[in-house]
Amino acid sequence: MIKLTIKYKNKKIINLNPTRLIVLSFILLIVLGAFFLNLPIASRNGNSVGLLEALFTSTSASCVTGLILLDTQSQWTTFGQLVILFLIQVGGLGVITLTMFFSVILGRKISLKGRVLVQESLNSLSFDSALNLLKRVLLITIIVESIGALLLSISFVPKFGLRGIYMGVFHSISAFCNAGFDKMGSKKSFVDYNGNPFVLYTMALLVIMGGLGFIVWDDILEYRRRKQFLLHTKIVFSTSLVLLILGTILFFFFEYSNPNTTAGLSLFEKINASFFHSTVSRTAGFNSLPLEEMTELSKITTIILMFIGGASGSTAGGIKVTTFSIILFAIISQIRGSRPVAFNSSISYNAINRAIAIIGLAVSWVIFITALVLVIERGQNQFINILYEVTSAFGTVGLSVANTSRLHLLSKILIMITMFIGRVGPITFAIALTINNNMQKDKIYPEGKVIVG
Repeated sequence: MIKLTIKYKNKKIINLNPTRLIVLSFILLIVLGAFFLNLPIASRNGNSVGLLEALFTSTSASCVTGLILLDTQSQWTTFGQLVILFLIQVGGLGVITLTMFFSVILGRKISLKGRVLVQESLNSLSFDSALNLLKRVLLITIIVESIGALLLSISFVPKFGLRGIYMGVFHSISAFCNAGFDKMGSKKSFVDYNGNPFVLYTMALLVIMGGLGFIVWDDILEYRRRKQFLLHTKIVFSTSLVLLILGTILFFFFEYSNPNTTAGLSLFEKINASFFHSTVSRTAGFNSLPLEEMTELSKITTIILMFIGGASGSTAGGIKVTTFSIILFAIISQIRGSRPVAFNSSISYNAINRAIAIIGLAVSWVIFITALVLVIERGQNQFINILYEVTSAFGTVGLSVANTSRLHLLSKILIMITMFIGRVGPITFAIALTINNNMQKDKIYPEGKVIVG
């Protein structure tokens, strides 16, 4: 395994493998963001916002989540908002990704260690193509976010004046990075935009593109040369489409007669709201409906979508659609009594084992934190609302029905930790499980019989 080693007087003082270095980069980003957000210049009232509020906001932005304690528009100055936007962009792409990109721009040669870091930071399938993917990641990001900002500005400028350009840029970056931060004020997000499909569908498209992942976009660009898509791309596209359509249908029927959400909307607006909520539930914390007023069935559906999340190698969170799909294929193959197959390609048992491990760790963490928060809150929130909040944090989604700002101090800390685990956890688990383990491989133990089921 390649490691980053720093010595002082021939003594190792830092010895990090790529996984730990990626985790450390996010920690440093969060601390740096909290420092700037805690400055008086970042708050509209001219006072320091407080360490907890600054740290929570920095964590949420760096982990592209969107859970907030303070309203983004009314609390933060332009300086504070730009800090948040910077954290979203860097957190979405990854510190390692941007660092290596600027090294390439400056003409510096990327070492073997640097190439490994790029590969693992982007979840690249190939070591040799990692740097090419890095360049395309930045190019795709710039192009998509610029187009998104232009389209949103067309709608925002007539309403907000020249400030609409800035709002277009802010929301385009926030949407593509699947962050969920908005500048609409009063924590109401896009509730007033169900009758404006231009804005809703532009935002939804940005979220979807960011959630598909850079591996998928790279594969699309390479299609003319390869004449076929990777299995990864096929699984991501098909599963994402099914979840998007299924979510839209379920939300449409679950909320159709709800007087507090869509009952008063036209049929067209109901479809818009249902599609938008289905899109953002898997990764981005925007909303066009009052979340706390939605039915229990809608909340449960949202929790499931948040837990699944987007694609590997994307700005989205959750266990990832590929992880979810691999388990489904494994279950189907077990029922049929055949080898796991998807789109006429075999799925390795190693991939299935990794998927099981990731889901097991994710479920265990969400249940554990939910139980702790319930104990801390002493029944002040319903179980479904706390589970919703914790899953939203773990999936780096940002939707909230428990009113995060009213939670106990300890609950907020647990939510912060969960956001961090959700951002780096699944990536870390996948990397850790794919690294060759040198622990006594020569030992072979006899197979024991275990009755399952």
